[in-house]
Amino acid sequence: MSYNDYEDDDIVTLMSADGEEIDFVEIAGIAYKGKMYAILQPVELLDGMDDDEALVFKVTQNRDGEDNFEIETDDDIIDAVFEEYNRLLDEAEEEQ
Repeated sequence: MSYNDYEDDDIVTLMSADGEEIDFVEIAGIAYKGKMYAILQPVELLDGMDDDEALVFKVTQNRDGEDNFEIETDDDIIDAVFEEYNRLLDEAEEEQ
């Protein structure tokens, strides 16, 4: 898929540590242990990433109600979020 294949609502633009804007496609929002996480895939591959890889971000809201995305670094949480995502996909396929 290319950038143009996605709806604007699916694109999240985040700022890297060095001030570069990076566009991501939001693959899914996952609730885990009372917190919200987003699985995001960069529109353009980042160094060291394969085209089927995605990143997990913890989602919080600031005072203005806007979403803040913070890269998740805890491997246990990352694995659990992907497991939940795969479980939900399996459930959706079974319902069809």
